[in-house]
Amino acid sequence: MARDPAGELRRVKVLSSGAVRGRVRRAVSDRELELELPWTLPEGFLDGWAVRLLSRPEQQTIERHRSEHLSDRPTVALSGALPAVAGSDVELISPEESAVLAARLVTGTPAGRALPPIDLRLATTRGTNALLERRGADVALFVTRGFADLLEIGNQQRPDLFALEIRKPPGLFRRVVEVDERLGADGVVVSELQLEPLAAVARELLDAGIRVAAVSLLHSYRNGEHEARVATFLEAAGFEHVSVSSELAPFIRYLPRAETAVVDAYLTPVISGYVDRIRRSLGISGRETDLMLMTSAGGLVGAERFRPKDSLLSGPAGGVVGAAGAGRRSGFERVIAFDMGGTSTDVCLSIGEPLVTHHGHLGGLPLCSPRLDIHTVGAGGGSIAWIDAGGALRVGPRSAGASPGPACYRRGGMLPTVSDANLVLGRLQSEHFLGGRMGLDLHSARRAVGTLTDRLGVDLETAALEIVAVANVAMVRALRRISVERGHDLRDLSLVSFGGAGGLHAAELAEALELSMVVVPRDPGVLSASGMARAGVRAFDSRSVLLVLPQRRELVEAVTRQLDAEF
Repeated sequence: MARDPAGELRRVKVLSSGAVRGRVRRAVSDRELELELPWTLPEGFLDGWAVRLLSRPEQQTIERHRSEHLSDRPTVALSGALPAVAGSDVELISPEESAVLAARLVTGTPAGRALPPIDLRLATTRGTNALLERRGADVALFVTRGFADLLEIGNQQRPDLFALEIRKPPGLFRRVVEVDERLGADGVVVSELQLEPLAAVARELLDAGIRVAAVSLLHSYRNGEHEARVATFLEAAGFEHVSVSSELAPFIRYLPRAETAVVDAYLTPVISGYVDRIRRSLGISGRETDLMLMTSAGGLVGAERFRPKDSLLSGPAGGVVGAAGAGRRSGFERVIAFDMGGTSTDVCLSIGEPLVTHHGHLGGLPLCSPRLDIHTVGAGGGSIAWIDAGGALRVGPRSAGASPGPACYRRGGMLPTVSDANLVLGRLQSEHFLGGRMGLDLHSARRAVGTLTDRLGVDLETAALEIVAVANVAMVRALRRISVERGHDLRDLSLVSFGGAGGLHAAELAEALELSMVVVPRDPGVLSASGMARAGVRAFDSRSVLLVLPQRRELVEAVTRQLDAEF
């Protein structure tokens, strides 16, 4: 969503991969195509882009191309042959990030030309995806000697109490290094820090390609001097980034503080690279207000203050803020934000304002970072329906993703998903999907859902209904968890439904929960952007202060003044 200098609101939606889908109107030759696209584009807009043929999934050729001329019927000249025919679906892939592509579309600025001055508010799921898919950096973790197995032991909690075989997820760090030092519980030095032994270790790690480090030493939340000295030493040795636990999470409890430092280090190259690419594309002048990013806590901060640990719920947070605002504008202060997308469903309670928590888990990891109290389940439009060993129908958490996506997306997906079931049931209408710009394939959807009918012993429509019903059960469970299980009366709450798939399920969920009101805001597919437009600059900082109250009240006031000064 963009507002131009005249105050006019413009809307555009692109794939997170930075791609635009279109269709071949006419194949002039195997190297020249006339296209149908969702937008009228200025001359040269597609220069330097790539094209992928979607109508033949087995032919995943990508060819660089340049645009010959562009109007309502753009013609592109390819650098290589592509066997496309009239009616073939194609994907045009921008070399820039999707946020920059959207900015170019709303301003009509071709690639290679400078964008006009803009203020950009941005949320991202890059950190979340990288964490869940384990696509971060190689990290070296530096801990106090004797605690090398801290993260391996964890807190001994078992996520599945009755599992006979325990499979622990792999740790995020590649190497752990023990540091000779020790602080007492009061922060007083017990053993002096020894930096000399770290010199050879640092060279070994750098030679092994490890250039990111996390430092978490015992009791450093009371005294961060040793951690700061280790970080300075490692940066001087050649490490590109060092995450320090006493700066990120100055709290009692060693384990979550160490995990937070590791997560921050693990995601730093992913997040910093993403933000830097956007800044370069936008020609950011350096003013903090030019680029503001949404944190997991539902507030905006300048790019310079945006830390990877605060990015993990950045995308969903914008939607929750938008849902709270939509509820207030409709006269409802107490709402449940219900965001159903392609891969998952996010739910959050808002009692006037969205609820914030300072501790939680993500991807099985305990983290110390302020965030909206969002609960996520693996039930979205792209969630795959499958039958377990006992013959029961399951939906999710595995998803067809954006590629190949549900079978009905014409990208080669073969597995049945919730979107395929909704199309079979007539709840999705192909001619209206994405404004009619992306036709859905009913035949492929019926074929995919049909793979379950024999094993379930039902007809096609019943199988589709059961897929939807199972997905709804998972979402009802999530909605109950953040409301009833926390002592909130559902009769006092309204459901604000958004996300690409939310409107297809909201009424049935409200009925199951006996909610009396469902609010579907305007532009539910881009409510996260709407939330960012209304969000304020908001940042959190915290310290652990251990004392007996009401004694030493002046110490609490001093810490408060210090935190205030740091902002």
